[in-house]
Amino acid sequence: MRLQQVTRLWLLMHCALLSFIYVSHSSPTTSPLCNKGLKSELPYMTSNIKEVEGKSFDYIIIGGGACGCPLAATLSEKFSVLIIERGSSPYGDPTIFERTKFGFPLVETNKHTSVAQEFISLDGVVNYRGRVLGGSTAINSGFYSRASKEFIKKMGWDEKMVKQAYEWIETRVVFQPEFLSPWQSVVLDGLLESGILPFNGYTLEHVEGTKLSGTIFDVFGKRHTAADLLAVGNTKNIVVLLNATVSKVFFHHEGDELRAKGVKFIQSEDNTKKSYKVYLKKAEKNSTSSSEVILSAGALSSPQILMLSGIGPSKHLKNMNISVLKNIESVGQKMQDNPAISLLVDSKPKSRIPDTPQVTGITDQFKVIMESIIVPISKNLTRVSIAGKLAFPKSRGKLELKNKDPRDNPLVKFNYLSNEQDMELCVKVHQFVEHVSMSASVSMFLRNERNRFEKMGKEESKEYCKKNVSTFYHYHGGCIIGEVVDEEYRVYGVKGLRVMDGSTLVESPGTNPMATLMMLGRYQGLKIVEERTNMSSR
Repeated sequence: MRLQQVTRLWLLMHCALLSFIYVSHSSPTTSPLCNKGLKSELPYMTSNIKEVEGKSFDYIIIGGGACGCPLAATLSEKFSVLIIERGSSPYGDPTIFERTKFGFPLVETNKHTSVAQEFISLDGVVNYRGRVLGGSTAINSGFYSRASKEFIKKMGWDEKMVKQAYEWIETRVVFQPEFLSPWQSVVLDGLLESGILPFNGYTLEHVEGTKLSGTIFDVFGKRHTAADLLAVGNTKNIVVLLNATVSKVFFHHEGDELRAKGVKFIQSEDNTKKSYKVYLKKAEKNSTSSSEVILSAGALSSPQILMLSGIGPSKHLKNMNISVLKNIESVGQKMQDNPAISLLVDSKPKSRIPDTPQVTGITDQFKVIMESIIVPISKNLTRVSIAGKLAFPKSRGKLELKNKDPRDNPLVKFNYLSNEQDMELCVKVHQFVEHVSMSASVSMFLRNERNRFEKMGKEESKEYCKKNVSTFYHYHGGCIIGEVVDEEYRVYGVKGLRVMDGSTLVESPGTNPMATLMMLGRYQGLKIVEERTNMSSR
């Protein structure tokens, strides 16, 4: 209790001071791109396919999301870059940029144009994927936290370069919360009261206990998506094609080798499916370096596009009447989503302001991660949720094509809790979430509006997990590193083609993958520039 009181006093003093600073210095006219020294100039963006059709670029990046945008910004310092984004621009959309509108895109989805695209896995769990420049950084809760040191070592990354790449992201789009919202303050107390210790204060590192971390919402409550990072690059070298969906990568043969030549795409809203092409620049004579297509389309779209391009499990491709160019059985395999258990702690929907997480609890040797949000369920009503996820599930599934329309969701099954160890851990997650939900802090805040919970036994908890498993939106896999791509993210057996996004991950890093995927775009971009510069100078 003494620790909780000291923590509470520290927070009250800290928040009071920072709230004064915030009120004294806030300016509603401040442009989001002016914060942290960002240039206000974004690259050229167009939805006019004729402005791009038939042109050639050093790099074609498919998907302008968490990884694709910092990658494009980095490559643009030396090379021409085309980003093909299936959605529209996020700028000017209050449901994306206003923290108080968090979650609204998830209740306003449609088949082909909404900024969030709903998909339901074959497990029956509802999930979402970003369909907008900035990707899921435009629709997520904005919580920013680095991967663990163990994860970085496991990936074989250069620790100094990783740290610099994280810092490059953080100086541009990441902010320290300057005050806790009333609900997040309650969640903090609830986590500490439940024994999720120590209290680590504010840190971006992945450490066990309870902590505050970074956010991509600034002090004015404005979201900064990965798209903002494009302004840091050489914007004269970047073109962003919006509302265009890639249908396939096309290739040519160099002897026995398969090499990417360009990309075929359609207008996202065009039901005629008329296709267009863009090309990679040809290598100069005597040059050993070459242009590349880089898939950064996410854990659903990247394996989907590989399959549509003729790269994947030969039996499945033949069943879909797709010519097999490269048989890689692992494409679409080892799909994984972190199972989550969420409790609605308020007794009924109410018109509260949506709230994003500023606090997290990391416990049970990093196996359980807990956060809380107030999320809209309609335009006028919200629910208060406390949730925990299994950080290292063993259950895995697979992804296959539903049809040959690249705009449609592929078929994916994650096989939640099919591994008995996952089920045992889910019971633990449920108990942790239960404990926080029943804490004195939560009860005092909600009073008679609090849901009444009764503690469940182990078998009851197992049944609850089976019936109520949900997602933390951290799904990954399908193009696993070491199986589909090598350590430099090159697709095995194919020249001029890489995959660089959450589809390559074997686990979700840190509390969530956003920070690490943005870092990866910067990190690998620098490596590609260095590699190509060195090859050209030989």
